Amino acid sequence: MATAPKLMLTFYGDDFTGSTDAMEALALSGMRTVLFLSPPMPEQLQQKFSDVRCVGVAGLSRAMTPTEMDEEVEPVLRQLWSLAAPVTHYKLCSTFDSSPQVGSIGHVADMAHRTLTPGQTISVFASTPPLRRYTVFGNHFAAAGEDIFRLDRHPTMSRHPSTQMLESDLRLHLSKQTSSNIGLMNVAEMAGEAAQVTACHAAKLQSKPDLLLYDALTDEHLRTVGRLIWQQATERQHFSIGSSGVEYALTAHWRDSGVITDEPAAFAPLKPVEQLLVVSGSASPLTAQQIDWASANGFDCIRVSAETLVQPEREEQARRALFDQALASLTGGNSVVLYSAAGPDDPSIERVRRQLAASPGGRPQNTAKLLGCAMGRVTRDLLAPTGLRRVVIAGGDTSSYAAQELGLYGLEMCAKLTPGAPLCRAYSESEPFDGLEIAFKGGQMGQVDYFGLARGQ
Repeated sequence: MATAPKLMLTFYGDDFTGSTDAMEALALSGMRTVLFLSPPMPEQLQQKFSDVRCVGVAGLSRAMTPTEMDEEVEPVLRQLWSLAAPVTHYKLCSTFDSSPQVGSIGHVADMAHRTLTPGQTISVFASTPPLRRYTVFGNHFAAAGEDIFRLDRHPTMSRHPSTQMLESDLRLHLSKQTSSNIGLMNVAEMAGEAAQVTACHAAKLQSKPDLLLYDALTDEHLRTVGRLIWQQATERQHFSIGSSGVEYALTAHWRDSGVITDEPAAFAPLKPVEQLLVVSGSASPLTAQQIDWASANGFDCIRVSAETLVQPEREEQARRALFDQALASLTGGNSVVLYSAAGPDDPSIERVRRQLAASPGGRPQNTAKLLGCAMGRVTRDLLAPTGLRRVVIAGGDTSSYAAQELGLYGLEMCAKLTPGAPLCRAYSESEPFDGLEIAFKGGQMGQVDYFGLARGQ
């Protein structure tokens, strides 16, 4: 068996919660993984993280326009590619939410073909069976509660405020974002002996599709996809687009093939804390249920005036009022949830959208940035006087912007909470935030009592 390269995989996450999801999949396999907010320099890796096997960068592209992606994402992908890991992965949400105008996955594929992998086939893999996300004959399905929904009928994603998903066939969805030729390795073609599957896959690649989408319904499919992607990566550096299913698939194959020989990582049991601060910009119905659970179980749930926070001329005053209210509650010994919306039907969502659309130069898609930054500043200001050492931030876009306001430069998983939303240890040059325990929870992640689990009860 050939010796595995020291650095096995690099990835860019299109939001913070998705990035920690990918980090968790790698860390649980025993591959030490650090997630950075900006690309690490080789000397930084050598001096502080010399035993790291996988490196990620948590980004913001899920909320970006194609022009913003060209300016901010392309340089990061170039830097990650220069680290020469066999696989560089553009990690996106397992619900594939995107549009030609916001978070365009097709634009990233075009970018990669132009700058990194001209003439090569890019792997596209959205399935994540451990998170109950599946692709069958090109159509994508995702869980909501106990049920599985086709993506265009999913109760959250079909009504997403910025990237509404109205098409479940991922090839058709991508065709609105790129002119690339898209092939499919479907579930039927992944059945049978390994040699048969390999031959079918080779024939698919021989036709030179720009993108090759992989189905997966089972853990066995997951391992097969990992084998097929790694096979390409051992021949030449490979670019992949997809969910954390890419990490789950590769780590499963690495263990099956002996690339990973150590035992899976064992994390210490989560220690309880007396108080927890939760900051939520999620409009997911699951997050709304989690807020309701928190309210019924001793948390002080404080509604954030989103309409005021997104107005530059009123943001500071509104932020100060929110800080004062939250500080008083925390000082009184409460755990606190600050939330901007209670589910997708919350009337504040439409009010904020109309308000930004009517303001000079305002764009409704700026909501995530304006609200996330403001809530991140409130979080930062609350940590110093309270001495809190554990925080949960809910909502992918909110997490991305809030983490920047906290001045973090890296994260590493330190405890399991729920698949896709682990507790992390923060790295910062600022002493108050270095070592902070923080979890970034996507809207669809976790059970109803997730905030209680994060508190350690």
